[in-house]
Amino acid sequence: MLKLLISFLLLLSLLDAKDIFPTFKLSSIGYVSDFVVDANNLYAANDMGTVDVFDLSTKKMVNQIVLPPVTTALNKLIAANIMSVDYLNGKVLIVSIGKDSFRNVWIYENYELKNIVNEEKKLTIKEARFLSDGQIIFGTLGSEVILHDRREQYNIYKTQASHSTLGDIMLSPDKTEIVIVDESGAVKLLDAKSSKIKKIYDSQNVDNIYHVAYSNGVILTAGQDRRMAVYQNGQKDYHIKSNFLVYCVGLSPSAKIGVYTSTEEHHLQLFNPTTKSQGDRLVGHDKPVNQIRFINEKELFSSEGRRDIFYWKLD
Repeated sequence: MLKLLISFLLLLSLLDAKDIFPTFKLSSIGYVSDFVVDANNLYAANDMGTVDVFDLSTKKMVNQIVLPPVTTALNKLIAANIMSVDYLNGKVLIVSIGKDSFRNVWIYENYELKNIVNEEKKLTIKEARFLSDGQIIFGTLGSEVILHDRREQYNIYKTQASHSTLGDIMLSPDKTEIVIVDESGAVKLLDAKSSKIKKIYDSQNVDNIYHVAYSNGVILTAGQDRRMAVYQNGQKDYHIKSNFLVYCVGLSPSAKIGVYTSTEEHHLQLFNPTTKSQGDRLVGHDKPVNQIRFINEKELFSSEGRRDIFYWKLD
């Protein structure tokens, strides 16, 4: 009887669902790899060597952080491809690909660009996030997690979190924990200050995990195995099967609203992580989505690895 009631409620939620279209979009000068939203500004990193800064009230580009070009093995100058961007207290953190595919890490502050880790260190950093004003978390392609002190220029720790290639890494909103996922489907929770493993989840994914979202004790993962997995404190882990590769996931600050890419048409499916009920769809992307960022319970942005970033307003 209980299963019948749950099925009936899920059916009602589907019948009540509708398609939501983007309210507006922002256009970067290159293909967007990552973006971050702070207060009234959005910082979009791209493959043309710039971080484009948009004022969200005017929806116009108001600044552009330009990285130096990279010299190739054939002695040609090309634009630096940017891997990740983050923002904290007036500082922009940037990771770009340098010579021989090794990484450069930059801090942009007070209209000045400073290189804090150069390609000569031979690191393959995939993502970098501010832990604090002076400390930065690096996640490398080889699944090393590094806590770097940018002021003293040394690594506080360097941990081999996995022996598989890094899928994604994410800091909790309070910056106390790190979730790391990899190509084996493993999901691990680490203490950000010490790098000690707090929990290894019994993975719901059986293949490469592309993306992870973490908020208010809830973890979502997006997998090559066409599964979107949900991990919640005090509740049984589960996954939802999609009819296409799940490239990206997102969570509202309260974790009451989740979203994942669900179809070959690259629609974004809203759902309730607790009840598993599906809601409205966000329709507008025509390429695989690579980033989803909620800014509150009713507003979010998403990008698809091309020039446009979409803004969505939920009912």
